Amino acid sequence: MMKSMTKKQKNLLLRIVAAAVLMVVFSLLPLEKYPVLRFVLFLVPYFTVGHDILRKAIKGIRNRQVFDENFLMAAATVGAMALGEYTEGVAVMLFYQIGELFQSYAVGKSRKNISELMDIRPDYANLETEDGVEEADPDDVEVGSIILIKPGERVPIDGVIVEGTSSIDTAALTGESLPRDVAAGEEILSGSINLSGLLRVQTTKEFEESTASRILDLVENAGTRKAKSEQFISKFARWYTPAVCYSALALAVLGPLVNMIFLHVPSSWDLWSDWIYRALTFLVISCPCAIVVSIPLTFFGGIGGAGSKGILIKGSNFMETLANVRTVVFDKTGTLTKGNFAVTKICPAVHDGQDGIADGAADRLLEYAALAESYSSHPISRSLKEAWQESLQKSGQKTANAQSPDLFAVRVGDTEEISGKGVITEVDGRRIGAGNLQLMQDLGVTITAENDHSDVEIGTIVHVCAGNEYLGHIVIADEIKPNAAEAIRDLRGSGVTKTVMLTGDAEAIASRVAKKLGIDEYHAGLLPGDKVTRLEQLLDETGSFAENAGSSKNVSSGKTASTGKNAATGKNVGSSKKGTLAFVGDGINDAPVLSRADIGIAMGALGSDAAIEAADVVLMDDDPMKIARAIRLARKCIRIVNENIWFAIGVKLACLLLGALGIANMWLAIFADVGVMVLCVLNAIRALV
Repeated sequence: MMKSMTKKQKNLLLRIVAAAVLMVVFSLLPLEKYPVLRFVLFLVPYFTVGHDILRKAIKGIRNRQVFDENFLMAAATVGAMALGEYTEGVAVMLFYQIGELFQSYAVGKSRKNISELMDIRPDYANLETEDGVEEADPDDVEVGSIILIKPGERVPIDGVIVEGTSSIDTAALTGESLPRDVAAGEEILSGSINLSGLLRVQTTKEFEESTASRILDLVENAGTRKAKSEQFISKFARWYTPAVCYSALALAVLGPLVNMIFLHVPSSWDLWSDWIYRALTFLVISCPCAIVVSIPLTFFGGIGGAGSKGILIKGSNFMETLANVRTVVFDKTGTLTKGNFAVTKICPAVHDGQDGIADGAADRLLEYAALAESYSSHPISRSLKEAWQESLQKSGQKTANAQSPDLFAVRVGDTEEISGKGVITEVDGRRIGAGNLQLMQDLGVTITAENDHSDVEIGTIVHVCAGNEYLGHIVIADEIKPNAAEAIRDLRGSGVTKTVMLTGDAEAIASRVAKKLGIDEYHAGLLPGDKVTRLEQLLDETGSFAENAGSSKNVSSGKTASTGKNAATGKNVGSSKKGTLAFVGDGINDAPVLSRADIGIAMGALGSDAAIEAADVVLMDDDPMKIARAIRLARKCIRIVNENIWFAIGVKLACLLLGALGIANMWLAIFADVGVMVLCVLNAIRALV
């Protein structure tokens, strides 16, 4: 622990130890016959441990900002010393400083995660110039410049690799420790660390627009967006501290007067000192440190802990909203799916009289389809050619064959592209057709029920024929992310009661994806504007809870709610009437919807300006499992905040009552103040992990 302390913390610890030793020694000495000497001796540990508290209290009085915890501690301990309770006066100051040390150490531990994230800020860039390579300030590097990144150096600015191969560590950005291999032509983001080879990179952004700068700005400004709990504590402290000071004064004055007037107790120094002692005990107990310190610390720790896991939350107000999420709405492309067309299934035809499928039929089917589409630039055509190239690689053939113009010229003849249906191409002297079911019907090709999978496949089906012989079909789809279904299940385990998918895809594709992932409701065929409208309808269904949850979003009303279809049954889904709504998008074209939701979550949005600006939570990679993790982290943070509030208030109220009745002494007051604060701070540290 000592190694991780700052110099200031170590000095405070030494003062605490010295004061504690002196207090114990002086308490054991027989000094009752020498009151003046006893008083002077106890002033030594008192000022040793409490001089800074006294100085802050005096400064607050001078600045007309009297009522704070320093004033409470100074008033209580000076009063105790004046009453001759030297041991208790020193002990109050001593244990208060112990609590301050715990608080300082906990804040330092919380800041460590933030500072580790802040380490992504680069110190320099190796800029290529006509005179060679020179170190330059990243702010001075223009877009399009060439920079060198040596092994062990941090990437200073976003760019594209023009030469070299290496492995890069993206842990500071994504929270994932597994290095990623990169080569020429690939994008590289600032904040990453080059682990092995020398890289020449052409910058694509200015430093202030690069990923590292935007992330740093996001984290640095997170503390300015306070949660309702923090705002309440700030307001609470403003009236609470003056109230308890006046209450303690009233207790010290009215207590003896009530005893003298109503109980006919004769006035004496013992009567007045007893009630003054109760008032001082009341002051110590009432110190609001436990709440004022632990609540912001918990939110700070929660944001720092989430940041270390690649989850950036823009402020503690969004932490509260995220904790209340009960409905999660997903964009499909790039969020639940990979966002790129690829061959997902090759299905050779089964012919009558054939026992199964002939060897090599799948390879022949893919080869003919790729050759038939060889001159097309359509995304589906590109995916067929890429799949064939991968097939050649696996078989050990030269990969260049798949894209060789000479090969196409030799094997591919006349090509006719039929709009909306497909292509008819001459390959190796045979007529090859590749397209939809309508093209097969036009060519007089019969597809048996055994070969027709159009009702069960997810994606675009490309049928292929040679002459009148049906060769089979190939399924091309936007691939579902491997852990998307698990992420949906994990959300349900995290307390999310409803999941919805919005997509511009056709009804059939949306239905199959939603059913495969277990999504409760989907809406298909939506234009970007339609997504906003549909989201507003879903917001109405949640009962506009966001306004009660501390969200900064304004939930409009007056829209007609539409519950959509259940992915499994096609029936209407009942509306959710509590909790907030989160929208999850890939951050590129979802900015309007991200802004409109109670809380917007941009996933895999590194390098996306729209996502950083519009989203309230930014997941640093495209792992959908982090959505549930973010919600769990937020709920844990809010749970700790509530635990600290109720525990601190409960203990203090009980001890205040006991102190006013004269049952609680200064030692119990120390526990009610410092003990409760230490326990709350230790509990707040749990938000870090």
